[in-house]
Amino acid sequence: MRTTRALAVSAAAACALGLAAPVAVARDGMGFSSPSNIVALPSVIARGGQLSVTVDNCPAGGTATSPGFSGPATLSRVGNSNSASGTATVSRSARPGPYSITVNCTGRTPLTRDSAYTVIGGVRGGLGGSTTTGATPSDMAIGGGLVAAALVGGGVFWMRRRAERRI
Repeated sequence: MRTTRALAVSAAAACALGLAAPVAVARDGMGFSSPSNIVALPSVIARGGQLSVTVDNCPAGGTATSPGFSGPATLSRVGNSNSASGTATVSRSARPGPYSITVNCTGRTPLTRDSAYTVIGGVRGGLGGSTTTGATPSDMAIGGGLVAAALVGGGVFWMRRRAERRI
């Protein structure tokens, strides 16, 4: 008797799940889902560089905008997938730091991803070790003195070991 009740409850639960699943699949398959998963590669880029923007659930394409872009990037469908991809150029006047990307897919709700990529600043080059931001002359003198002391100490130790062998 208990087994019969358990089987009846299990069958009712399976029927309810079986009837609900096709509705969920039909909703997602008919194009009602929003764009998702914005990926920007490389995630760290210099000013003036190009990055690839890929979005899932954006089969008709669209545009990607960002305060760091020099203009909107056109997204187009990737093969037979449900994704769209495009190339964006980072503005040469973009300030270093993280930037967000907003994607507008045709006929869908816009999606924004905060801190999608980071713009890095320029490099300090040219003078090498002659600037005062690195080791100062006194640091170099102290380091040179320590190396000289190590050489003298090693030489004395070696000479004493050599003298002990002669005895």
